[in-house]
Amino acid sequence: MMIRYNLLLILYLLNWIGYADFPASIPINKPVYNISPAVERLYDEWNPHEDRENELYSNFKYSPIEGLERNRTISRRDPSKVILIDGIYHVWYTCRKTVGVPAGKKATEKIPSFDWDLCDIWHATSRDGWSWVEDPTPAVTRLEKPNYGWRSISTTDILIWEDKYYLYYQGFNEIPGLHSGDRAAVTVAESDSPYGPWKPLGKVVVDFGKEGEWDSNAIHDPNPIIYDGKIYLYYKGSPQKGGEGGTLIRAQGVAVSEHPLGPFIKSDLNPVINSGHETCMFPWKDGVAAIVSLDGAEKNTIQFSPDGINFKVESLIQIPPVAPGVFCSDAFADNLNGRGISWGLCHIMDKESGANNSILARFDCDLSLDINRPFFKRNNLRFNQETYFQRALRMPKVWMDNR
Repeated sequence: MMIRYNLLLILYLLNWIGYADFPASIPINKPVYNISPAVERLYDEWNPHEDRENELYSNFKYSPIEGLERNRTISRRDPSKVILIDGIYHVWYTCRKTVGVPAGKKATEKIPSFDWDLCDIWHATSRDGWSWVEDPTPAVTRLEKPNYGWRSISTTDILIWEDKYYLYYQGFNEIPGLHSGDRAAVTVAESDSPYGPWKPLGKVVVDFGKEGEWDSNAIHDPNPIIYDGKIYLYYKGSPQKGGEGGTLIRAQGVAVSEHPLGPFIKSDLNPVINSGHETCMFPWKDGVAAIVSLDGAEKNTIQFSPDGINFKVESLIQIPPVAPGVFCSDAFADNLNGRGISWGLCHIMDKESGANNSILARFDCDLSLDINRPFFKRNNLRFNQETYFQRALRMPKVWMDNR
């Protein structure tokens, strides 16, 4: 008993000597004496040295890119991962070039309902990641009705598997938003070269869940990586009931296959992420990291899974990229040594002008094990009045008139 008491006393004294300035000086090891629940969470859930020492924390900086024509009737959005082949960067994306702007329920065969209606998959290349050259024609065009995706194809991502290229994308067989929401599932096209030609499969490879299941009405944002010798294809699912009756609004699942054309088997634990509007996964060390943004209880977080299935929040982030397509050099390496990311492309949607279209932009960050840019570990971001008073944040005039 006395020996145990003496050992505890020694531990206490050592702890007190080492941490005499606590909490003004936060030790890396958790103190053994009583601390508040708030400080305890720093050690158990976060990082005692806050965001500056968190490898999976970053803020994001945005830049315009050059070379892509801008027009009210042209929209580019939802870029794929960026890949580097023979010194050339490649990206694929949703592109709409229509005779008019989106018109909602007044859509026709030529007028889109939303920004992602009447779209094809386009391709652009770059030598530096800043200036891009778009191909003169789409990489993948919509097939004739009744083939899958005859109305619109969108939200693509790239896979390289055994020296072949695969573009996964969602296909619409009806006008988006007109009847059953954004009802679309995932299909695929294949090619021997990133320059094409691309051969669309013309049928679904990851299908809707059964009636009443969480992904019964939407299989969106396919995001493939290679992990554990297999293709892990992450996707966003939804019953598309807007939370009615307690249903999920959006969540993310994974389907696994040993071949790019399937069959893809959905995880029994789906959804593996309970939040997020788009999918963005990349290898990180021996597991998988995810940028989770915009929707859900765990929105605007970066999460990590040691097995590609069981994800845990690692950081809270501000102003994450919308629909990020990351440059991830080891997305298909499957070497259990993921190095992370430092840049990519995203889209910015222009709702202020009423055009309801999107442009591609570049984002930079520090979610990489191979660089160290403390600038990206800062938080407490502040914004000017133009940001706070933009239409999306400003109090509607009708509410102000009735105050």
